[in-house]
Parts: sequence; structure tokens; C-alpha cells
Amino acid sequence: MSWQKEGVVVGEVRPIVHVGDPVLHNPCEPVTRFDGELAALVDDMFASMYAAEGVGLAANQIGVPLRVFVYDCPDAEGVGHKGVVVNPALELPGLGERRLDPDDEGCLSVPGQFAPLPRPDHATVHGFDAEGRPVTVEGTGLLARCLQHETDHLDGYLYIDRLPAKRRKQVLAAYEQTKDAKEDISPL
Repeated sequence: MSWQKEGVVVGEVRPIVHVGDPVLHNPCEPVTRFDGELAALVDDMFASMYAAEGVGLAANQIGVPLRVFVYDCPDAEGVGHKGVVVNPALELPGLGERRLDPDDEGCLSVPGQFAPLPRPDHATVHGFDAEGRPVTVEGTGLLARCLQHETDHLDGYLYIDRLPAKRRKQVLAAYEQTKDAKEDISPL
């Protein structure tokens, strides 16, 4: 499966890595080359994100330990934003200026599971696009959550790592039950 960019089919869908895989639990390496290989990775990431019906995807979620993420999601006003950030640096409002969004969060690497996770309702990421040009992305609402979530991935954290221990265990237990149930279903 692939996706279309400017009317041309590009990118290949890669499998999403799930919780427990070491690539998700270690910081990713900075990108040092902005070349055709990086462009192909970005195309594969978009294709994989769309196939999984996600709004963001970090490179390590498809097994590539590089500091790159893609996103395609709305902000608090419902305006859609789409792009790629390479070597992101996350900036959050100061504690006195911070308002928390208490919404649920989920992750393609912990499929089917969601939990309330308060995060700042505004976030900014500074980095580069796939050609190496500086970019700054400011987000509110779901986009702010996405920028924080994907940067966490690149730092070796999943959203469940930010949950209280008891809630984290519940989410992981529910994920394991779901995973085991799917494995028990034999093909016809």
C-alpha cells in the first residue's frame, strides 16, 4: 500500500512497531543527512501513518531510530496541519502560562488503548523539514498534543510512560488481552 503526494503514488506502508520493542524505548539519533534516503523515509512514514489511520508517526514507530516525525492533524480551531519535523526541539509554555488539556491519548504503538493524559494545550517545535530548511510548528488542541507525543517518541518515551503506575499497568494489561485475543483467532 502507498499514499499519494501531488497526485503521484509514493511511499510504502511499513509495519508499526508495538510497545516492548527496544527501538521505542531508547532515544533516537539525530538526522545528519538530508538526502533522497530521508525523503523516501518520510514518504514511507506518511503512507504508514495513513494506513494505520493515525494523526502522527515517529520514525522509530516503523523501526527507524532517527529523530523524524510526520503529522497530519487539526488544531484547536479544526484547521488541518500537515508536515514533517526533523531533529525537533520541543518548547512548552512556562508553568505560570500553561493550561492543561485533560483529553484522552492513544498511540499506534499501543493499539486500541486510550487514557486521559493532561498535556499543555499549546506547544511549539523547532526543527527542519526533509530538505534541511528550518521550520517552526506551533500547535493548539490536538496538534499541540501530537507535537508533544511524537517528540516523546523520539526521546524514547510512550504516552503510557507519563501515566500513573496503576493506570499504566491497566492500559498494558488491556493491550495484552486484546493482542492475545487477536492471536487466538485463526484464519479461515
